[in-house]
Amino acid sequence: MRNAVKTANGASKAQKARRYIQEYGPLWVLAAPALILLVAFSYVPMAGLVIVFKDYNFLEGIWGSPWVGFKNFEFFFYNMENALRATRNTLFLNALNMFFSTLMSISLAIMFSEIRSRKYLKVTQTISIFPHFLSWAVVGGIATAFLSYDKGMINGIVASLGGERLDLYNTPGYWPLILTVFNVWKGAGYSAIVYYATISGFDTSYYEAAEVDGATLWQRIIHITIPMLRPTICVLTLMSVGRIFYGDLSMMMSMHNLNPMLFETTDIIDTFVYRSITQLGDYSMSSAVSLYQSVFGFVLVLLSNYIVGRINPDSKLF
Repeated sequence: MRNAVKTANGASKAQKARRYIQEYGPLWVLAAPALILLVAFSYVPMAGLVIVFKDYNFLEGIWGSPWVGFKNFEFFFYNMENALRATRNTLFLNALNMFFSTLMSISLAIMFSEIRSRKYLKVTQTISIFPHFLSWAVVGGIATAFLSYDKGMINGIVASLGGERLDLYNTPGYWPLILTVFNVWKGAGYSAIVYYATISGFDTSYYEAAEVDGATLWQRIIHITIPMLRPTICVLTLMSVGRIFYGDLSMMMSMHNLNPMLFETTDIIDTFVYRSITQLGDYSMSSAVSLYQSVFGFVLVLLSNYIVGRINPDSKLF
């Protein structure tokens, strides 16, 4: 009797497995290349994190280099004042960029959705997305044309109005605003495409009903578009939080060439590590700081996702 039950259970499991393969097999085949690349380039290299805890040298390799524990973290935290300043600036600048980029991207997406002329829509989208494809070296040159003390457009306007020229490249207080403005200008148009695609998929009957009831354009945006965009905003923001401990070294080098006079507000973790590594030439130390950024970024994502889940479970990332 027991053997008959086991045989029946085995046959039942085999049938379920066969049905599963028939139903989902083609999907797994389609997903296989992406999964293989994900494992090969995202998970397998994680074994190299062992370099963080070793005194790495080329001759002995990663596995042959001696263990040093947490010594590679010491250079970053040895000067605690500079480490805290770099961390604070990284978080502050990224928070500013996240907030204003999201605000501008949503605004652009809503404006795109209200444009009825297809030709005009394509022109405005192209203009808004074009800065995304400019390198930071080019953007740095554009910034110089605006910010230069002698020939900059801003100082030219200030001087023509009888004011005193601003020494922007030696005054750190202006740079959170400057970096945020150029970051938003460069990236908001590209991000707006995601929000615009989401808005394009909304059921138009909501807008038609609201218009029949006499709702103004502003009321339709506030009470229909924004609430329906909330899940997308939450997901994209949570994904951005994972990179909040990372800065853009190429942006900093292009915008002000790592000017020491501006370190008070522009010295981020990446520039701090870059200066240290170019002097010491130690890859283990740079890997240690990258691990520090990744771990804290991951913790922030989990915390933010938990908070979002408590407020609105449908908007969680996972």
